[in-house]
Amino acid sequence: MLLAKQPHRMIAFNSSPRILERVAALPRYATATAAPSAEMVYLASNESPFEPLPSVRQAVIAGSARLNRYPEMHSGALRGVLAERLGVAPDRVVVGTGSAGILQQVFAAFAQEGDSVVYPWRSFEAYPILIGASGATGVAVPLGARGELDLAGMRAAIDTSTKAVLLCLPNNPTGTIPSRSEVAEFVAAVPGHVLVVIDEAYLEFVGPGSGVDALRLLTRHDNVCVVRTFSKAYGLAGLRIGYAVSSSRIADALRRVFLPFGVTALAQAAACASLDARSELDARVDAIVRERERVSLALRGHGWPVPESHANFVWLAVPETAEAVGEALRDRGVIARVFPGDGVRLTIGTPEMNDHALAALTEMRER
Repeated sequence: MLLAKQPHRMIAFNSSPRILERVAALPRYATATAAPSAEMVYLASNESPFEPLPSVRQAVIAGSARLNRYPEMHSGALRGVLAERLGVAPDRVVVGTGSAGILQQVFAAFAQEGDSVVYPWRSFEAYPILIGASGATGVAVPLGARGELDLAGMRAAIDTSTKAVLLCLPNNPTGTIPSRSEVAEFVAAVPGHVLVVIDEAYLEFVGPGSGVDALRLLTRHDNVCVVRTFSKAYGLAGLRIGYAVSSSRIADALRRVFLPFGVTALAQAAACASLDARSELDARVDAIVRERERVSLALRGHGWPVPESHANFVWLAVPETAEAVGEALRDRGVIARVFPGDGVRLTIGTPEMNDHALAALTEMRER
């Protein structure tokens, strides 16, 4: 017996796909407005002011002959070089698309809805975005009066829902860094089931004796993950490559949530070439550090509140007038990174670029 064909029933849905509420609520990652002309001095993004080294550029050119091929999945060659230089096993190294890409892997692997992640604020702007995207709740702990991390406050913020805690060392955008002993005591006090992520994006600019020796902490604590990048001191911001060092177990978890082929072959080649040219890059870092000290001293001499920086930028602690200062700088041909209600961050550029910014800020102060 044949059954009569039933008419097709249309089910009514909303007219467009529904965005997750947690995604719709995320803050947007903001950058400074791009320079409208070549005459403007752009000091907003903490980039290296130097062009790529000739050896690094040549490695990228040579690698471009194989753009039709996929890159090595987990950057084995680069991991091997990093492991040898850092004195760890290769399976403890993870390569990703910059430090931000590594952090995204961290939260994808260790945090979800119902969990919380403790982080300092103000700090790297991507922290609340990446935490919220994972479904977890961010717990922001305000900085101290001098722009320093409040480690006691961060420790007190850890509760039963905490899955990770973030330390930005040195802190972006204030440039401050706790002492080695303070960080060691903090890490020792964090419960073993809570992941301690130490973001060392600006490690190379930290002066002798001021670093926290994060790799040494790895030998004492299984819950530490150190994140670094080639974007700043190595000048590879446009290629997006960074890495993490942790226990084999944590590193394996990060590789499981890795974006397949996310790190390009050109980025890997440039990173390896940069490691081979370390002495040349060290000279560039030294030049940035000298300029940082010169700029800081000059700004303080004109009454600007500038905390000691250990990165490739300086921080103008002007919460009430941050937007006005940023606008006045722009009117004088300088683009800085403005954080309304907090302050203004000024990346260290070439001496000529820095002189332009100093002249503008000196004029503003005198008026």
